[in-house]
Amino acid sequence: MYKIALAAIISLLFSFEPAQAAGAGESARANKAQVVKKKQKRKPVRKAVRAKKRQDTAKAIAADNRQRMVRRVAMVRGKRVVTYQPVRRAAPPVFVDSRSLGDAAGLSGTPDPLSLRSNVAFVLDQNSSEVLFEKNANVALPIASITKLMTGLVVTAAGQDLEEVLSVTDADVDRHKYSSSRLPVGARMTRREMLHIALMSSENRAASALGRNYPGGIGAFVDAMNAKARELGMKDTHYVDSSGLSSRNVSSARDLAKLVVAAHQVPLLREYSTTPNSIVSASGRPMRYANTNYLVAMPDWNIGIQKTGFINEAGRCLVMQAMIHGRNVVMVFLDSKGKMSRTADAGRMRRWLEALPGTLGGPSRAVPTVTAAAASVETSVP
Repeated sequence: MYKIALAAIISLLFSFEPAQAAGAGESARANKAQVVKKKQKRKPVRKAVRAKKRQDTAKAIAADNRQRMVRRVAMVRGKRVVTYQPVRRAAPPVFVDSRSLGDAAGLSGTPDPLSLRSNVAFVLDQNSSEVLFEKNANVALPIASITKLMTGLVVTAAGQDLEEVLSVTDADVDRHKYSSSRLPVGARMTRREMLHIALMSSENRAASALGRNYPGGIGAFVDAMNAKARELGMKDTHYVDSSGLSSRNVSSARDLAKLVVAAHQVPLLREYSTTPNSIVSASGRPMRYANTNYLVAMPDWNIGIQKTGFINEAGRCLVMQAMIHGRNVVMVFLDSKGKMSRTADAGRMRRWLEALPGTLGGPSRAVPTVTAAAASVETSVP
């Protein structure tokens, strides 16, 4: 009897399980249907939100036609995120004339018998003032660091204490050409050492500090430079700074020959401009500087004073006094093309001078005088 009852209960249990499973399946299907309905309801909402974002983006772009929006896509935590970022319009291209002012004036088309790479050349017998060679010698052009020769002349003429310690300040940093310098702001050197590296190595911050520490400041120093130029009869010359970084420092080759003659009379300028290399002290730290003109170390050259210069507007420049085959001559080369071209022109000129019949007292050869037919250079000065 018990066995029959137990079998009946077991059979009843088995009959309920399929029904419960069927019920669970129906419940799951119902839940899934509800999720699908919810997703279907959400789709129009999401589409509307995306459409609204696109409209807002379009309005933002239209609101400021000076800005351009760039679409950027990124993955953030596994999701694709689209953003729009404003980008400034590029400035219109600015044409920069890389030619020197001499080239712009047409001086490069001037031929000469020595095929010089310099647009301007002038050679003078220092003792007799006889002109031996000239090419566009009356054209006023930027002179770059040849300026520092006048800087040295003014410093020595002022009689300032050469052992006074000067400091490089932020005012000496070049914000015109952004040229480099080994002298950091705060460096301390004597006026003597600053003058030395300004003439020997064309150190711009040293030249600036020399002018700034003149009585009355840099303005008074520049006035003294221009006054000295007038005193020397340099009618085509004008200075605006003590370093030569400004293209508004201009002169002609004839004028610069007068400057070289005057500077050659100062022993300190002769010594400092022709030192091949030297060690100076900056804030107690030794620093080695070399001459910008390698000819001073050449045994076959006898150079009394010299100065090099370069900015883009001026080209490569060189002035110097030298003894050539028994004759003291002053040579000026302006607006030369190529890093070694100014010294190469000096070599060509020396060989030509050595071949002149009148070098040691004989009859002189006719002086070559070449000038550009239509050379004119406009330089703004205050």
